[in-house]
Amino acid sequence: MSVDEDPAPPPSAPPLRVAVVGAGPAGIYAAEALTRQDDVPVAVDLVDRLPTPFGLVRHGIAPDHPKMRAIRDTLHRALDHPSVRFVGNVEVGRDLSCSDLHEAVDAVIYTYGAALDRQLAIPGEELPGSLAATELVAWYTGHPDADRSLVEAALARARSVVVVGVGNVALDVARVLARTAAELEPTDMPQHVLDVLAAAPVEEVAVLGRRGPAQATFTTQELRELDELAGATVLVDPADLELDAAAEERAAADRVVSRNLAVLREWAQHAPQPGRIPLRLRFFTRPVRLLGEDRVTGVEVERTVVDAHGRASGTGETSVLPADLVVRSVGYRGSGLPQLPLDERSGTVPNELGRVLREGRPAPGEYVAGWIKRGPTGVVGTNKHDARETVAALLADVAAGVVRPGGGGVDDLVSGLRAHGADPVLLEDWRAIDAAEVALGATRGRARTTLHEWDALLAAVREAAARVTAER
Repeated sequence: MSVDEDPAPPPSAPPLRVAVVGAGPAGIYAAEALTRQDDVPVAVDLVDRLPTPFGLVRHGIAPDHPKMRAIRDTLHRALDHPSVRFVGNVEVGRDLSCSDLHEAVDAVIYTYGAALDRQLAIPGEELPGSLAATELVAWYTGHPDADRSLVEAALARARSVVVVGVGNVALDVARVLARTAAELEPTDMPQHVLDVLAAAPVEEVAVLGRRGPAQATFTTQELRELDELAGATVLVDPADLELDAAAEERAAADRVVSRNLAVLREWAQHAPQPGRIPLRLRFFTRPVRLLGEDRVTGVEVERTVVDAHGRASGTGETSVLPADLVVRSVGYRGSGLPQLPLDERSGTVPNELGRVLREGRPAPGEYVAGWIKRGPTGVVGTNKHDARETVAALLADVAAGVVRPGGGGVDDLVSGLRAHGADPVLLEDWRAIDAAEVALGATRGRARTTLHEWDALLAAVREAAARVTAER
């Protein structure tokens, strides 16, 4: 080479190959944070057991919340990034192990959420007519794993409904069950869901909170929507709004609590109206036993008091509420994956700033974000900061040499999955599902109707692939 010749360019640095397990908001925000930084080139595989992305935005947010569900339009932009690949219909523990993942990539971020419900742990909870909110929500959002027979049998006889819990999910459940058929018709619920809800004989709904209104965890926006129902009237006992000094102090310090109390005090003036479903919000009330022999017929409840620290205790004063359907919405907890540690008490993976801890020490290349990291707290947007914190820890580990780009296996993750008999669904395949849902919705004048069966979801992929082949 002469002295005038330019030197050969250095070989390009290998990208940091990251697998993100869970394509809900936490996973997508993690992928977004990785692709928005310029320090390290990345290649991100966004792996999910479902053939559809968006997690709880698709299968958690109530379908009568179209503005909130539109968050997926924002999330979709991250999926379109050239350094991100959606890999759906792939389950860790079935199609590949955690070890397999680590052999294929340089780092793994687990963002698969907290899908298990917490139980009331009271007698009668196992009776037919007793459901977890997770079961009902999965059904009305069209989750392919929803137990249709269980939920639909419970709704068929549900005249009196009791919802246990005063968070946003509990209000979602109460609101959906109190909606008229006309209100639900424009939503993207599967048609069988709309038909069952239209036929459900719901005549009254009660929402129970074991503590007072100052300790409720719902947001004011969710609360206000209850007063917009076409066929229901929200009722609140004024006695439940008489606060002690500690609750008044909490309300003064927390604007959300203050706004919630203002709404509830307004509703305390409401009276039952003929022809409208009474939707009662009852505080200082906890269930102690579900009644019935072959199915739920009622709930024995106990009046509670709340101490200065916000802890509820029973007073011994009990009464019985009629109930054909009881829905518990008292929280979620995460589950483990084979080869991944789990704190059974908190239902989270032990971690420090998102770094997975094994025997108290950070495990190189293993990270968590979202509910499996911090527990089921916050709103969708909370996951953005949470994911950024985890990605910052990962990038710091790269800078420190703890994680090395190019240190993972050389085989492509998708090629390896296919070689072992898996059938991953990629972004174009998801677009085929999306188009099929839009087309199905158009047949009934809706923007979309959710495909709810595994076979239907995968059939949409196969049909689109067949059309492409035929056009070649």
